[in-house]
Amino acid sequence: MIRFLQTPGPLKKIILGGLLTIICVFMVITLVPGFGSADFLGGGGPQRGIVATVGDQQVTAPEIQKQARAMLQQQFPRGGAQASMLLPYFAQRAADQLISQKAMLAEAQRLGLRATDEEVREELQKDPNLSPTFFPGGTFIGQDKYEQLLLQHDLTVPQFEQEVRDQVLFNKLRNLITGSASITDADVRQEFEKQNTKVKFEYAVLKKDAILKDINPSDAELKAFYDRNKATYNNSIPEKRQVKYFVLDTNKLQAQTPVTEEGLQSYYDQHRDEYRVPEQVNVRHILIKTTLGADGKVDPKAVDEARKKAEDVLKQLKAGGNFEELAKKYSEDPGSAKNGGSLGWIGKGRTVPEFEKAAFSLPKGGTSDLVQSSYGFHIIHVDDKQDAHMKSLAEVKDQIEPLVRLNKAQKAAQSEASALRTQARSQGIDKAAAAKGLQLITTDFVSKSDSLPGIGSSPSFMEAVFGEPDKSAPDEAQLPQGYAVFQVQAIKAPATPTFEEIRGRVESEFKNERSAQLLTQKTQELSDRAKADHDLKKAAKELGATVKTSDFVSPDGQVPDIGSMTGPASVAFTLKPGDISGPLDSGNTGAVLAILEKQQPTDQDFATKKNQIRDSLLQAKQGELFGMFAANLREQMEKAKKIKINQDEMKALTRGSLGEQGE
Repeated sequence: MIRFLQTPGPLKKIILGGLLTIICVFMVITLVPGFGSADFLGGGGPQRGIVATVGDQQVTAPEIQKQARAMLQQQFPRGGAQASMLLPYFAQRAADQLISQKAMLAEAQRLGLRATDEEVREELQKDPNLSPTFFPGGTFIGQDKYEQLLLQHDLTVPQFEQEVRDQVLFNKLRNLITGSASITDADVRQEFEKQNTKVKFEYAVLKKDAILKDINPSDAELKAFYDRNKATYNNSIPEKRQVKYFVLDTNKLQAQTPVTEEGLQSYYDQHRDEYRVPEQVNVRHILIKTTLGADGKVDPKAVDEARKKAEDVLKQLKAGGNFEELAKKYSEDPGSAKNGGSLGWIGKGRTVPEFEKAAFSLPKGGTSDLVQSSYGFHIIHVDDKQDAHMKSLAEVKDQIEPLVRLNKAQKAAQSEASALRTQARSQGIDKAAAAKGLQLITTDFVSKSDSLPGIGSSPSFMEAVFGEPDKSAPDEAQLPQGYAVFQVQAIKAPATPTFEEIRGRVESEFKNERSAQLLTQKTQELSDRAKADHDLKKAAKELGATVKTSDFVSPDGQVPDIGSMTGPASVAFTLKPGDISGPLDSGNTGAVLAILEKQQPTDQDFATKKNQIRDSLLQAKQGELFGMFAANLREQMEKAKKIKINQDEMKALTRGSLGEQGE
């Protein structure tokens, strides 16, 4: 399956589309608190290589490794040493997704849902990307061609059809859960009004900074504030620790690490799928678009005009015209026209079927006649072609070598760090560092947030240091750049500062609190006076507020000093012209609005947008229903111990490298 996912082409669209849908749901499930907390296989011992069980299904380390590599390759197609360091992160994601996938499918089967052979066939036949391949002209290509086609993508028929079957099963489950979702006409109208109503208003603004300047507290006020809030200052001077450590830098080891031809060959053999190059063409095109009429349908007259224009360009090409220059002059594809119509290298499944069929059927240097697609009329020229093939080891050697070297260096650093930790515990950390000629650093007392020489800012290292008990033996910790062996020398417990020690902080907090209180009071007074006199400008003048006028603004708009209209200012859309709002507080600004005009959307707008809004609301409601179901399912399966995690195997996957990378 991983090979298939890594291979471009139309065959994978049905699976990718389904799996991406499933993965979105699985990501919701894996956010449920407590995920991964279940004991593996109850009281029995864990089985090596099995990361989890979901019902009677197993999630194994090899399948997680394969999926993690595929995810990494999709995210970072160029690879490289830095990308390979992210494999443990992708391993966690891959594990979560595979576990959740099996959970959803297990629930579908428990509910009695099944996917028949006929339903699998229908899924293949109705999919617009696959039906031209498997059912050209509505007729099945035949079993032999079917098997050969899958074999070209390193798939067996059972593998491929099981993925399609799982997608059918998932669709049935989702339809079952979301079938009760419905949207009323009133819901649609309300959402339409909410999205499309616009308002124009005056607004008076008070700013916290202006108030802050006039606050000058006395020492007595500050001392009283300190005493009143003393609980918040308890132990506010954080715990500090003095630590000795030395660093094993993987980068330095990497520079000294030899890579053998056998190691390169081993890595290449294990990752051959990553070096498959699909059939590709390097193409240019000239596009003359066909426009839609006011009713959203194809306008036959516009099609005829576009065809005539395209035919004229084609005549110029056949008369010896330069393709690049004509593309720049006539093509209506803005993304490629400026580059002489060049689309670069494309594989199958990247374009609409009509374009793809013509492009891949042309010889190198060939130019097509007019090709009509849903976009309009294309004239296609093939600059170059490349057959599907496997890159040789020689071609990818420069790409592989740093990965193999990094992996060997990481293993060497881990092994050496463990050996040095053992030596430090038996002979002392000073002798262990000296034996390897490594610089031993002794810090002053540092807090968790401090940056350290040779390490920098490393929360994971500080967590390890501050997690050690007093007078503990030397230990090791992993760093982004390698490993550190360390020993805590002394500990200063958290402390409560005196008023004199933090007078500046107390003054700042006092002013912030007082200015926030005064801003709230003045904004409330501004609103009360404006409402009493039905005059916002008068009230603003009396209280020293600045008055401004907005443009017409929509619910998703922004207004200076007010900010997003989705925040407190959204109250404007509930008011009538002439109404004055209550106080609006955005933290550093207080405001009061007076509605000047309200612009309602038209019935014609509603007629145009209502179906789109209905679909959007229905999809949101279905998503909410299914998300709740999925989260609850995951929680219940964990409680019932139907999902069991082998924590040792999971840690092995997510802490180290994924599998052997060559020696």
